[in-house]
Amino acid sequence: MNLLIMGRPGAGKGTQAFNIRDYYKIPHISTGDMFREAIKNETKLGLLAKSYMDKGLLVPDEVTIGIVKERLSQADCKKGFLLDGFPRTIAQAEALDVILNENGVKLDAVLDINVQPEILIRRMVGRRVCKSCGATYHVEFNAPKVQGICDICGSELIQRKDDTEETGRNRLAVYDSNTAPLLEYYKNQNILKTVNGDQPLEKVFDDIKVVLGA
Repeated sequence: MNLLIMGRPGAGKGTQAFNIRDYYKIPHISTGDMFREAIKNETKLGLLAKSYMDKGLLVPDEVTIGIVKERLSQADCKKGFLLDGFPRTIAQAEALDVILNENGVKLDAVLDINVQPEILIRRMVGRRVCKSCGATYHVEFNAPKVQGICDICGSELIQRKDDTEETGRNRLAVYDSNTAPLLEYYKNQNILKTVNGDQPLEKVFDDIKVVLGA
């Protein structure tokens, strides 16, 4: 099964990606992992990507697309894959279609884990992280036993700088403006599957299995 997973920041996409990987026994291919692997293996494209990243520049589409093409040609993708973080634009989606067509395969489904922005803002703003062990809590949904103190190691819990309402709304606005055309693109291909992400994690995954027919 060849899949792409999408979702607004904070929608639980990462958790569901791991569930899909383990249940369907397919590799989870994230943009970050692809870059790290290509750089570690010192492939031509990996070194080219590193030259941009070292300067704090965005990696150009042609390099990113080349790295995706390299990754999808590897043996572990023959029985399926789960893409995460690529494509992000219509141009990248069209390039992906070309790559898949060259390999004689296509996307079976694009999963959109949909959670309304106001709910995501509540999730972000209430998130707290232990500054020592990294454990994550939420003041409303997953509160520690003692307010402001980690259950595991007893250290102070902090709010990350990117978990403020202003930052959260900016992140969601950027995602929506960039991603709305992409959702329409896959909707027109009749492969977009929308799942309600505002449910317990287990129920979200049950719904994913239903829309994938397994």
